[in-house]
Amino acid sequence: MTSKTTNRTPEPGFGALGIDPRVLDALTALGYEEPTPVQRATIPVLLTGRDVLAIAATGTGKTAAFALPLLHRITPSASPRTRLSALVLVPTRELAMQVAEAVHRYGKPLGAGVVSLYGGAPMEQQVRALKRGVDVVVATPGRALDHIRRKTLHLDHVACVVLDEADEMLDMGFAEDLEAILGALPATRQTALFSATLPARISSIAKAHLRDPEIIQVARPVTAPGETAKVRQVAYIVQRAHKMAALARVLDVEAPESAMVFCRTRTEVDQLTETLVAHGYRAEALHGGLSQDQRDRVMKRFRARGSDLLIATDVAARGLDVKHVTHVVNFDVPWESESYTHRIGRTGRAGREGVAITLAEPREQRTLRSIEAATGQAIEIGAVPSVAELRTRQLAKLRDRVAAVLAEDDVDRYRPIVEQLAAVHDVEDIAAAAIRLVARASETDREPEEIPSVVPKGGDRAGHAPRPARQSRRDRAGKVGGAVAKIYIGAGRKLKIRPGDIVGAIAGEANIPIDQIGAVQIGDRHSIVEVPEEKASFIIARLSASTIKGKKVRVRRDQA
Repeated sequence: MTSKTTNRTPEPGFGALGIDPRVLDALTALGYEEPTPVQRATIPVLLTGRDVLAIAATGTGKTAAFALPLLHRITPSASPRTRLSALVLVPTRELAMQVAEAVHRYGKPLGAGVVSLYGGAPMEQQVRALKRGVDVVVATPGRALDHIRRKTLHLDHVACVVLDEADEMLDMGFAEDLEAILGALPATRQTALFSATLPARISSIAKAHLRDPEIIQVARPVTAPGETAKVRQVAYIVQRAHKMAALARVLDVEAPESAMVFCRTRTEVDQLTETLVAHGYRAEALHGGLSQDQRDRVMKRFRARGSDLLIATDVAARGLDVKHVTHVVNFDVPWESESYTHRIGRTGRAGREGVAITLAEPREQRTLRSIEAATGQAIEIGAVPSVAELRTRQLAKLRDRVAAVLAEDDVDRYRPIVEQLAAVHDVEDIAAAAIRLVARASETDREPEEIPSVVPKGGDRAGHAPRPARQSRRDRAGKVGGAVAKIYIGAGRKLKIRPGDIVGAIAGEANIPIDQIGAVQIGDRHSIVEVPEEKASFIIARLSASTIKGKKVRVRRDQA
């Protein structure tokens, strides 16, 4: 195998990599500016049809590195049976959804059809999507194997297969499933294997299933000293339905002097700007749909502090340098860590401290962990401010406004009113009533409501540190925190079930972090696994609706 380390300095920009011009337009609309090192090294090689073994950390841009080249192989006009040209295998349902969404966005100008296959979702719905015909399938190994055995997933015309986070899939016990799937694919297909590490098991798979691959090793990006040291980074985990309310609440409490809010698309920028203006904010939109004159006027007002919030796409905000920005808000989690770093770098300028706020949906928590790993910096997980915290902040702002008026020494003409009222009322009561009038003038008719925060996986709302290094299953055994439930699974050694199969099924089907799964005992005809009590019913329901190693098994609470 030929090894290559990416030390060269290629021509900048995605246009130099040979990508379809229609896809380039999609990348521009999504805010992609420059390819990452793994993208620069991998895309041209994959476009030639050669196999690739890429060793790169999560968060370095791997998804685009393999997704953009495979879009060159699609033929949307082909018949449903022969249309499927690319298969992407990933370890978890969460990643399957994320990758499928990315491929859909990249391939939208080409009319690319994408479907994600994972456990815990209705099989019938996935079968209907496959029958209609798709170009790319993104799947977890267990569910992909289920469809292959049911003859609902036909691999005869697959020209490219990608194993994303291969080391994670092996850790979750998917080795046999991967071997079965790779063995069912055409021998002439192109294979790309992406892994954060290169253990012996990955080398073994590469030797068995890759043909003369080019080995690409990309070092983890290093953040320059002090680049983000003055930026406090915090994320709020909220359901999408609550994101707008959460943004308004956070802005009310933070009270930024000047803020930039980043969105992925120009449509989202327009909608968000309109909503914020309706809420009383001085917000302006900045995106590629504006003329140069319009953009110049928007930026002139923002620099002159004529507006408080600039709602922008990455592309439109390229090259902006406004030193008074105190807050940067990611209304959506950026696709890549580099985009995140570029965004938050727009605050904390000139020696000042800045704040970077990210609103993340529950399914985007994995992306947050990837960004932490890539930047080497923790992102605090905060709880959305409560109504009580909002009111406390509003009173503090009101106090500051009154103090500012007192500092102006321009209150003499109002003293006669105070003197008249003081004849029958306490002076403090008079002051409180006056402040109440001011507060009432700024209040809205809408009573604020509590916004539910989502407790993050693998941490609590008070704070969150980067995910620890993996533990072996022996180390994890018996370390389930809190109350423990035992689950009975009607399959054991007779069906060649191993601990890794049980752990992989629970992690993949129920989306439970591996470090929350306890001891696994394998008997001849059954298995027992320890899981957190509060998640036991959910895990049982997920496993009952799915399969383990392609087999339907009985799952219930252990009655021993």
